[in-house]
Amino acid sequence: MSRPSAAAGADLARELAAALHGDVRFGAAERTVYSHDASNYRHLPLGVVKPADLDDVRTALALCRQYGTPVVARGAGTSIGGQAIGPGAVILDFRRYLGAVLDVDPERRTARVEPGAVLDDLQRAARRHGLRFGPDPSTHSRCTLGGMIGNDSCGAHSVAWGRTSDNVETLELLLADGTELTVGGALAPAERAALRALPGRAGELHRSLQAFTDRNLAVIRQGMPELPRRTSGYPLDALLPERGHHLARALTGTEGTCALLLGATVRLVEEPAARALVVAGYPDESAAADAVPALLPLRPLTVEGMAADLVAALVAAGPRPPALDRLPDGACWLFLETGGATGAEALDAARQLADAVRRERTATVSVVTDPDQQRQLWAVREAGAGIVTRLPGGGEAWPGWEDSAVPPERLGDYLRDLRALLRRHGLHGIPYGHFGEGCVHLRIDFPLSGPQGLPVFREFMEQAADLAVSYGGSLSGEHGDGQARAELLPRMYRPEIIDLFGEFKQIWDPERLLNPGALVDPRPLDADLRFSGPVRELPLALPYERDDGSLLKAVHRCVGVAKCVDTSTGVMCPSYMATGEERHSTRGRARLLAEMLRGEAVPDGWRSPEVRESLDLCLGCKGCASDCPVHVDMAAYKTEFLHQHYRHRLRPVAHYSMGWLPLWLRAVALAPGAANLIARSPAAGLLKRLGGVDRRRVVPVFPPETFSRWYRRHRAAHPAPPGARPVLLWPDTFSDHLQPNVLRAAVEVLEHLGFDVRLPDGPVCCGLTWYSTGQLGTARRVVRRSLRALAATGLPADTPVVGMDPSCTATLREDLPRLLGPDGGPLAERTRTFAEFVDEYAPDAPLPHLPVDAVTQTHCHQHAVLGTAADRRVEARLGLHNRVLDSGCCGLAGNFGFEQGHYEVSAAIAERVLLPEVRAAAPDTVLLADGFSCRTQISQLAEGRQALHLAELIQRALREAR
Repeated sequence: MSRPSAAAGADLARELAAALHGDVRFGAAERTVYSHDASNYRHLPLGVVKPADLDDVRTALALCRQYGTPVVARGAGTSIGGQAIGPGAVILDFRRYLGAVLDVDPERRTARVEPGAVLDDLQRAARRHGLRFGPDPSTHSRCTLGGMIGNDSCGAHSVAWGRTSDNVETLELLLADGTELTVGGALAPAERAALRALPGRAGELHRSLQAFTDRNLAVIRQGMPELPRRTSGYPLDALLPERGHHLARALTGTEGTCALLLGATVRLVEEPAARALVVAGYPDESAAADAVPALLPLRPLTVEGMAADLVAALVAAGPRPPALDRLPDGACWLFLETGGATGAEALDAARQLADAVRRERTATVSVVTDPDQQRQLWAVREAGAGIVTRLPGGGEAWPGWEDSAVPPERLGDYLRDLRALLRRHGLHGIPYGHFGEGCVHLRIDFPLSGPQGLPVFREFMEQAADLAVSYGGSLSGEHGDGQARAELLPRMYRPEIIDLFGEFKQIWDPERLLNPGALVDPRPLDADLRFSGPVRELPLALPYERDDGSLLKAVHRCVGVAKCVDTSTGVMCPSYMATGEERHSTRGRARLLAEMLRGEAVPDGWRSPEVRESLDLCLGCKGCASDCPVHVDMAAYKTEFLHQHYRHRLRPVAHYSMGWLPLWLRAVALAPGAANLIARSPAAGLLKRLGGVDRRRVVPVFPPETFSRWYRRHRAAHPAPPGARPVLLWPDTFSDHLQPNVLRAAVEVLEHLGFDVRLPDGPVCCGLTWYSTGQLGTARRVVRRSLRALAATGLPADTPVVGMDPSCTATLREDLPRLLGPDGGPLAERTRTFAEFVDEYAPDAPLPHLPVDAVTQTHCHQHAVLGTAADRRVEARLGLHNRVLDSGCCGLAGNFGFEQGHYEVSAAIAERVLLPEVRAAAPDTVLLADGFSCRTQISQLAEGRQALHLAELIQRALREAR
């Protein structure tokens, strides 16, 4: 198929925009973020359409057909083989607007969904009726039913409940020529005859399909291997008479190459009321795999394998999860889940499995019944898709040979040979996966960054394909083929079957309009790699210490796992949660930065308007640095971009007004009363406009006295007792000048605990306002001056420093070494949060008893950088009845929520969880928020509710106890 010219593309874009209710995006930014999925490949589309309804889908397809433009359907874009991208295509993003769960029928145990419905949304709707959808891939929080049908997804529970193709009842289809039809399950001969008799294109299609099957019965019967996990090629055996000419099954797993999905009815299974988890430990992965056949007759709900090298990769990537302590001894573990109507029933099944495990004398076993502990263990397994992209030694690993499958009884030998093949090629990877069905996930450190490594990639892929086939296996056992494996299908199937794949595609899509090159006439597996192509050498200001000083390597951390587009939980990614736009996700921004460094679709380097617009709504929350499985750090990349973009140029006015706010606040402190009068006068609106502040934001009240001045009076009147251990309190700018009560509370509590509270010898600032706005030169000067003020105290170099605001404390701990190199290390190492200091340096000191109800909003920087374990321990010592909100970022994020153009997004983020929870809290419930931004957002948007710092709450209790 010839591709449309640029002029034709512009004409198509105009016609689509005029005809559709949804979004039509043909700009460079949208084309870039949709040029990748979770594979190794990059294909710039012609444009992106986000249909608002099914009529939009029909109209978009008709116009693309008129212009000869290929169409690629896309859900969450987590396809690992390259199925969700296409060169010069129009991408139809079904997830944006067509994501409804239309109906759940508990009697028939079915659900009807739109193609963009997210699996977890279906599970929530079904759970109300005690039901669930059986397949559950690890991306369940964002993958769509349309994508699952396209790839025939499976997941951990498919050993019990089958693949997606086993759970599809009917598919509502739109063919490339505009024909609509619904296909379903097994058909009797009379029903097949009725379909042949239909008029028009539908009847012609059914006649062609049935004649196709009848002509090739022997070839299909002999040429399609029987496997629990075979998702390579087209499932032509579903058309056999003995299988009822099952068209819904035959279309599941065709990767959007035959028809567009308008809707589906899927079958549901009963959700076990109770579950238990058996974790079995073995000396190595092959021993674990060898043990599987003996365990399958006990009908576990899962048989998942995970080896020690995956655990090592997890530990290397970040803090060690406590769940790892619950693993029994061994170097590979099987996760064997059981279910039952009661906890006793699930436990009884688990004990039977545990007894069976113990029959292997080298095995160890533990049984986990606590639901929270089970969730923590499963979280380790589900993180695998992201974790294993970084090997324990720091090397990068990529998909390609991602999910091969062999008969389960041969899995142990296959894994041994697969490891040997890796060694022969000098490659490394971490196998894990669905051992109960012989399916192995594996990401490998292929040398893809240069042409010299491509022969290694190709040779390994070809030999690995031959190895899997020699075991009677499939190239893909879950994720389909796409560009990654379709070229290898002739190694798995006879030439006659390959020809039949082409004929099958021709019956459905004779014009080759739908996802061309994905399965039939595939593109080479070593072409179009996202790592190939030009690389622009751009100046850098930050060290990228985890990525060998390379921003390109840093943004290539993103492999498209797409946890950042999960809108149900966590901190990442607040801007995407508010806008739903892919370019405002961590993944989308990483793609834009990568393309900027490539210099093709985004050619302007650091001056790129596309990257600037995308990063404008990045709150710098750092949530991605902790929540992303591969720890993409978009806040740091934004700082770099702003530094380079505005270097030697006029900056936005907010960078001067709020970026330099510490300086302005010092000036205001000279006359706070006058400043308050002006802030509440008619002139305030003009000042906000001139300062780039949104008119709806309220300027905080300036206290009559800063904390630093109060402290000097306090210390003069109350000298520290002799022998008290000194501690340095960091008087951050916002607490010092805007909420000095927080620092006063810290002094009172720490002195009560017996410490000598000191301040630096002069003004200090962490430099965050300059750092976050990309003014790195000023930030470095500010923090160096602050270090001098600390040194001038004359205190020992190991004196702990207590920060009261999480954003400032996180800056000292993480960003200071990036700014100053080794000079920033000592302060970073001795900096503690208030709770950390109390927990570490006063672990046995009596604290007041506070048996009150509380709700806590965790600052996103504390979540991402500092952690909250110490807070929970201190709260337990207080007897506090605390509930920590799963609210993510509050939406203010320092200067972000005050800036013009950000108010709506800031408020939308807060309204997602935080503000409804605050409004619903009882009047006597304590609202805890250690972050200045969080407290400010609550006070300005939550109808007068006020939040306290933990130090203020303890101070209040101490005073009440006197």
